[in-house]
Formats: sequence, structure tokens, C-alpha cells
Amino acid sequence: MDIKKFLYKYILKRKYYKYGKCNRCGDCCTKIHVKHELGIIKDEEEFRTLQKLHPFYAALEIAEKDEKGLVFRCKNFDKEKHICKIHYKRSIICRKYPDEKIFEFKGYISEKCGYYFKPIESFAEVLEKSRLKNQKSGKITPIF
Repeated sequence: MDIKKFLYKYILKRKYYKYGKCNRCGDCCTKIHVKHELGIIKDEEEFRTLQKLHPFYAALEIAEKDEKGLVFRCKNFDKEKHICKIHYKRSIICRKYPDEKIFEFKGYISEKCGYYFKPIESFAEVLEKSRLKNQKSGKITPIF
């Protein structure tokens, strides 16, 4: 196993490598579902409470509502230039975007986004690990 793979998988506890760069599509700043410990924000009252508790929420405004909940856009996104007006002072959430945790929340990355993820372990590696584990435990591994 190479050092990069070891670091990402065992030290950083990641499942994916992140590749690419921002191509300034703006979707991550204008089509935002926000999830916190209670789930995706569904109503304006809940949002107003969160705005008082954390500065990140103060930068958001409600854009629309869909089947998941409220959809937000960032007030700091310049629609004409497609850049963040406070890029050097932006929140940690924005600095880390996109993080692989987006998949844990059943989120997705816009097709226009310049970032993409690849699994650290290939399907073949996962399958081989499973086969070896089953061999050690005495279980029969089906052949497809």
C-alpha cells in the first residue's frame, strides 16, 4: 500500500480522493441544502433560530423550497463575476467544499462542478478483502 493511500484511509479516515478545481459554476453557493443534527432545514422558523446561533447561517438567504426542504443561496456570491465576495474570509464549510461527507447526507456535486471523487479502494480490492475475510472465517464465497 502506498503512503498516500495509507494516510487517507487510516489516518484521515477517508473513503475517496478528491480531484479537480473550482470552475466557478456557482451551484455550491446558490443551491444549498443545509443539514445539521436535526436534519435538513425545513422551515423558516428553524432557519431564523440557527441564524442567531452561528455566523455561517447569517450569510444565507432562502432561495426556494423543494421536496427535501429549504434551498439557500449565499449572500456573498457575486452572480455576475461568479466569485465569492469574501473569498479570503469565507467559512470553514466553504473552504472544505466539496467534502466527501456530502455523500453521507445523500447530497451530490453539481454536474457543472470542477471537482470529482474517486474511491480510495477499487471495487476489486474491496471484493478481494471480503473474499479473504470469508476464507479466514470459513464462510463460502459465491462465485459470480
